[in-house]
Amino acid sequence: MSVLSRLRGRGFPRIRKRTVAVHVVAWTIGFLWLVPFLGLLMAALRPSEEILYGWWSPSPFNPSLQNFESVWGDISVGLRNSLLVAVPSTIIPMLVASVAAYGFARFRFPTRDYLFLAIVLLMAIPQQMVAVPIFLQMVDLGLYDSHLSLILVHSAWGIPWILLFMRNFFKTLPVEVEEAARVDGASDFKIFVRIVLPMALPALAAVAVLQFMWVWNDFFFARILISVFSDQQLATVLVPQMAIGQRLVDWGLLSAASILVLMVPVIVYALLQRYYIRGMIGWTIKG
Repeated sequence: MSVLSRLRGRGFPRIRKRTVAVHVVAWTIGFLWLVPFLGLLMAALRPSEEILYGWWSPSPFNPSLQNFESVWGDISVGLRNSLLVAVPSTIIPMLVASVAAYGFARFRFPTRDYLFLAIVLLMAIPQQMVAVPIFLQMVDLGLYDSHLSLILVHSAWGIPWILLFMRNFFKTLPVEVEEAARVDGASDFKIFVRIVLPMALPALAAVAVLQFMWVWNDFFFARILISVFSDQQLATVLVPQMAIGQRLVDWGLLSAASILVLMVPVIVYALLQRYYIRGMIGWTIKG
């Protein structure tokens, strides 16, 4: 009798070979994704002479936070600027697109489907195609080298995909609840705010995480719309600038700055993980 058979005989649940294989593959992929981060972390914590012949060398091992302390003064300004851009660039398109998505999901009007298709098709426009017109427009409006220009661009860029996502979610909600509230005299706005939005929290959390991460990690528009010599620069632009013009790059400082920048979206995901998972896989997980 095999070990698995004896375990099942003692009341243990049956373990399928497919489940074991899936877990092995998932853990292997997770470990492979973790290896580069471990190298980055070791470069940030250990002196350069200790990792000269490989960060995986266990001896000598003298970790310290000196690199983080040295880079914090410069990168903290970028982190603040990135938050000033990412937070409103997440909230604004969520509000606008959610209202529009509810209208597309629940109300019928002429050319509704054509208008929806036209908005969704905007997702296919590459950033590089509109970079020059956006730059010239921001210069004409006097918004170049300001956070407002990035907020407007990211908000406009996020509305189409959020509208598509939320419209598909609203279509899965039971219409009977809204009809009962309408019979009781509730207006469409009250139904949306008090009934629909609370039920949409998992989807909104998923949207918030994705939009925040995309805005936070943006380099293209942040590099175009903010001057290199400005104190308005975002963290994603400040990190690579630490290596520009230097004959010998201090990889410890560069690694520490990179970790500080990537920790913010990781924290956001960790805080909203429960709702994010429910919103992404069909809003069916209870917990």
